[in-house]
Amino acid sequence: MKRSTERILTTHVGSLARPVELLDLLKERENGRPYDPAQLAEEIRKAVADRVARQVESGIDIVTDGEMSKTSFIDYVKDRLAGFVIDEAPARGMAPTWQLEYDMFPEYYDGYLKKYSHTVAPLKRIKCTGPISYAGMEALQTDIANLKAAVQGKDVTEIFMPATTPGAYGTNEYYKDRQEYLNAIADAMREEYLAIVDAGFILQIDDPGLIDTLGDAHKPIEERHREANEAIDTLNHALRGIPTEKIRHHTCYGLNHGPRLTDIDLRDAVPFMLRINAGAYSFEVANPRHQHEWKIWQDIKLPEGKIIIPGLLGHANNYVEHPELIAEYIVRYANLVGRENVIAGADCGFSSRASYAPEVHPTVVWPKFKALAEGAAIASKELWK
Repeated sequence: MKRSTERILTTHVGSLARPVELLDLLKERENGRPYDPAQLAEEIRKAVADRVARQVESGIDIVTDGEMSKTSFIDYVKDRLAGFVIDEAPARGMAPTWQLEYDMFPEYYDGYLKKYSHTVAPLKRIKCTGPISYAGMEALQTDIANLKAAVQGKDVTEIFMPATTPGAYGTNEYYKDRQEYLNAIADAMREEYLAIVDAGFILQIDDPGLIDTLGDAHKPIEERHREANEAIDTLNHALRGIPTEKIRHHTCYGLNHGPRLTDIDLRDAVPFMLRINAGAYSFEVANPRHQHEWKIWQDIKLPEGKIIIPGLLGHANNYVEHPELIAEYIVRYANLVGRENVIAGADCGFSSRASYAPEVHPTVVWPKFKALAEGAAIASKELWK
């Protein structure tokens, strides 16, 4: 993993808005209607090439494919893990932190949740009914080939590819207990992780479960900590043997673009986050509920050799952050943990689901990226003067 040894490097979290032509085809596929697979493959290829070129033009050093082939950062596992079927049973409520906020602001969330009607298809819950194995290698290798082709001849510092954490994606109706079930998922997802690293990419683990588990106020704190540590042990099991410098971890506060009054403090999550066998850790900063948390690194020591990727671009608003403010935050973090241990990033993905109405308008993302690059340049002049 490249470090900021001569200047502050820039990156983001992964997802970007898919072109309308691609969304139309994904919508047909996800809803079981006729579509042309060859045309879909070509639209994905073109979209990856375009999104990589735009990242480079905007000044992003560490690029990815924008998750063009995926309907969401987590829903794609339904197509890559054997042993699961679609769960047609009625939904059993929201994620705990979402439910808390919904109960506090039902008028707001009733309107906000309508936005999900603009996605290509609803999230599909799954249940395990047989032995789990990895069945997505062909699709993964296509993603890898598309990304390699897109960066060919481009001036990029490094390439990363996101993959979701081996969490409990659905209900278990096959394995004897939860731990056996989690280990089976971990062993299957490990094949995806190994293939990404073998391709020469940095593996990014997207982890929404850690914050949701730690923030579940319906459970005693001891139970939350036990479940969080169980999930971390499962993830580390899946990552075993992979060099930590090939792994970065995204501590995801989720897709909740609301008041966020139920967010746990990053200080409470960091001890768990740092238990994960990764070389770099990505987390929210631009979110106003977390902008003050740079201070925690005054008394939390970043382990030797680790990197932080503070999110300096908001993924839930269409403001373009000012480069000078971005530079101020970079310098703060660099003075606390060392300039070589900081990469400037974003809070979360800009289109976490394939949607006609993504979180940030597609035309606004590129100025945000340019502001990040400009802010990193300003900070670099100060830090290397």
